[in-house]
Amino acid sequence: MLTIGIAGGTGSGKTTVVRKIAEHFRQGEVVVVPQDSYYRDNSDIPLLEDRQKINFDHPDAIDFDLLIRQLGDLQQGRTIEQPIYSYLTCTRAKETLTVRPAHIIIVEGILIFTDERLRRMLDILVYVDADPDDRLVRVIARDTMERGRDVGKVIDRYERVLKPMHQLFIEPTRKYADLILPQGGHNQVGIDMLIASIENHLKHN
Repeated sequence: MLTIGIAGGTGSGKTTVVRKIAEHFRQGEVVVVPQDSYYRDNSDIPLLEDRQKINFDHPDAIDFDLLIRQLGDLQQGRTIEQPIYSYLTCTRAKETLTVRPAHIIIVEGILIFTDERLRRMLDILVYVDADPDDRLVRVIARDTMERGRDVGKVIDRYERVLKPMHQLFIEPTRKYADLILPQGGHNQVGIDMLIASIENHLKHN
């Protein structure tokens, strides 16, 4: 079994990198544990507009204890009930997602390298890098199309929250990476090298 952590800024292309890795291997060989599933439940905050003001780019927004516990279960060969988080309501759903263990576990998210306990559980740490302007374009496209947000509010949030949080919490975690992937999902050479490293590890373990 191999556990890979893929971190990087919002809109850097992490999801594309994860998808390309998963597509390379047979179905059932890869399981993905997204950090976004482990945002703390905010259902105790009654108003949606107040929940939307939460700083989701701060490590305190993540339930690392649950993430670490469930990752440990997967590494021990146990099935987990992964939380389902809604960006539309900023709360956890009552339903969960059944996730079974696999040979390759990928933990993906902007803040996963900020927790030392989680870093110690990862065999390979990958930081997906991208130009800030490219990341902003992707954030605008994602938040307007997938999360129903206004363009102006997305840009304001980027300048007011995402950019400073990136500089404070995410960018510094580059130093922990075993591999840095510039250009995100467009760096096919880097992705091929990562896949080759995964195959080599599985072959000799």
